[in-house]
Amino acid sequence: MSQLHNTFGGPDGLRVTLFGGSHEPTVGVTLEGLPAGIDLHPDDFEPDLARRRSGAPGTTARREADLPHFSGGFLECKDGSFVTSGQPLTITFENQDIQPEDYEPFKFHPRPGHADFTAAVKYGVEAAASGGGIFSGRMTLPLVAAGVLAKRMIAPIRVDACLVEIGGIPTSDESAVAAALKQVEADGDSLGGIVECVCSDVPVGLGEPFFDSLESVLSHAMFSIPGIRGIEFGDGFAAARKRGSEHNDRFTDAMGHTATNGAGGINGGISNGNPIVFRVAVKPTASIAQPQETFDFAAGAMRPLSAGGRHDVCFALRVPPVVEAMTALCLAQ
Repeated sequence: MSQLHNTFGGPDGLRVTLFGGSHEPTVGVTLEGLPAGIDLHPDDFEPDLARRRSGAPGTTARREADLPHFSGGFLECKDGSFVTSGQPLTITFENQDIQPEDYEPFKFHPRPGHADFTAAVKYGVEAAASGGGIFSGRMTLPLVAAGVLAKRMIAPIRVDACLVEIGGIPTSDESAVAAALKQVEADGDSLGGIVECVCSDVPVGLGEPFFDSLESVLSHAMFSIPGIRGIEFGDGFAAARKRGSEHNDRFTDAMGHTATNGAGGINGGISNGNPIVFRVAVKPTASIAQPQETFDFAAGAMRPLSAGGRHDVCFALRVPPVVEAMTALCLAQ
């Protein structure tokens, strides 16, 4: 079987390594390459962690405290805050509301849309047997924590993401969204969504042409988030339906500001000083209560499968802080 590699970043910059699993005792992240002198208080993590936490309509019934525990890489201050020391910093979270037994049936009857099959072939059947293990959306929790530190590193750049669409419905139409979530839950089904991210106060010059272009690095990071199915910058796919005279961003001053932002703040793979704007497509939650006919590898035949456990009707609801975190980690490189 292959060895699992789960580190993002190069040897000369910020490196992020995830560990643990959804229904294992803990999940966590280790950050290497953090500069010394970043001031933080444990309470600073709560706003972003709360945005990712379940509880709102359409999210999972699983409840976790999501309290971060820190080890190594920091110096404590008298007021309870801490300062990074420049050494590797590890942040862990305890998993308390776990039900690993719910996932035993999927060892040989893999869920459609999940990593059960690919994980079993590549790493062995135990790799995804505990609620998806390292493949689970639960692993985005330590990523959000890492993003809090990355946001401090990139200041004054601001990163803001929000959900703009659920199941084809604009989130501004709150009553229609609420009705759709209620109906889909009653149907034992799920919905996807679209998250838009805007990076403000970005200087000119971040990124490289071709292989390390800013779009390439951001896309790499976005697709590391479980369930992302697409990304577009600026005008995105709509640019293919425009003329050059419509899509081109005309300069309006000596600072490089433009009248429009069809390029999403990036030219030639390099930030141009305008806001970086991109959108990601989040697939519908793969685990659904509705029975699906799918191959049972133990029985050697097609059999109905209904994914038990507790799952989001629309996990896109909790993706915006994850998108922000991965974006900040990229910019911190």
